[in-house]
Parts: sequence; C-alpha cells; structure tokens
Amino acid sequence: MNEKERSGISIQVSLSGYSFAVDDEGRSFVSGWLGSDRIFTTPEFQRRYDEVNISLFTPKCALVPSHFFSPDSARASLSEVVRLRDTDAVEYKEIPGLGAVLVYSNSIDESLSRVISQTVLTTEGKLVPVYPEMYYLLCSLDKCSDYNKIIVSYRDGYLYLVIAQGKSLLLCNVYEAVDFTTAEYFIFLALKKLQLNPEISTVSLHTPVSGDEEMSLYRYFKSVESI
Repeated sequence: MNEKERSGISIQVSLSGYSFAVDDEGRSFVSGWLGSDRIFTTPEFQRRYDEVNISLFTPKCALVPSHFFSPDSARASLSEVVRLRDTDAVEYKEIPGLGAVLVYSNSIDESLSRVISQTVLTTEGKLVPVYPEMYYLLCSLDKCSDYNKIIVSYRDGYLYLVIAQGKSLLLCNVYEAVDFTTAEYFIFLALKKLQLNPEISTVSLHTPVSGDEEMSLYRYFKSVESI
C-alpha cells in the first residue's frame, strides 16, 4: 500500500478576514477571502491536519542579518523601521538558508489569528504559532523555479514584496498601498531599481486576488502564478 499522503492547511489572517488553502489526499482547495463571522462554521476548521501554517498580515516586521542580530536587540532593531507602541510584543524567527532573522510584532489589534490557532490543531493535537505573512513569503522562495523570484502578497492596504535572483535575496519590504494599482506601482519601482525586466519574469502571488487584478499583472509579466 502507498503511504498515506500528508494533509495540510495554510491559513492567512488579516484585519478584515481570512483565507485558507487545503491539501488533502491529493486534492487542493483555496477558499478565497472570508469574513470573520464564518470562522466557527468553516468545516475545514473542524478537523486536524498533519501540517498547519497560520500567517498574519502584520506590517511590523524587518529582516536582520544574523551576524547583526541578538535577542536583546530585537525590539530596538524593529523600532528602527516601524512604529511600535510600548505594549507591542516583539518576537523573532530565524529564516533557514538566508542567514537572517525576521523580527516582528503581531500586535495589530486583532484576535482572529489567536482564535484560529486555538481552533485548528495538528494531528497530534498541538497548537501552532502564528508567524507574519512575510515569513511565509521568504520560505516560499524555494518554490519558485525561475531565476528571478518575485513573490507578492497584498491585503488591507499593504503590499508584502520579496525579490531574489537565484539564491541571492535582493529585497524584502512592506509598502503601504491604498489600492492594488498603487501596489503595482511599488512592484515596478522595485524591479526598476533592481534592473529586473518583468517581461521575462514570473510574479508569484501568495494571496488570492481578483480576476481583474490578476489580468492587470499579466499585461506586464511573462507569467502570473499562485504559490
């Protein structure tokens, strides 16, 4: 008999709701964006999975080279690039293979991510931590087969953008973008500064987007894919 395929669910949480993608027994399903009022009636949340990933769209994050980082300086490092309140909790997570540490705060005045993390458990009944969306963008670089790797998430007025060439990380940043058109502006501005040609590049979407938004990207990029 073939070994049973592992089941998994990836959940993205924002201030305005959540989305999820399920891989189970060779089948995949992506929900699209849902309102927080549906969390307790979502059937996919009523079972357990071999792997559970939960991300939060927090713009309060910064990537620090490992040789410049120490746990005692985590808050100071993050406060240099984002505005922190005295009550904001600061955490950090090492990024394997990049020689860097992601410093972040999940304190964005929401409770949905905590509720979901206490609801959706692993097969062993374990709770999983909530990491920032940027963490999963960085971990997705290996999934991009092109030499130019452009990974994008957009939600609640913020663009999360990671760009790499081969194994070299070129950019990891969050931009405040009031709409998707503004988000596209920042994408193309970053590509121009890095001298990358979108016409020979694939842009990888880490969040669900509308059909019009996807077609808009197709006008400029060689290909648009979801990861």
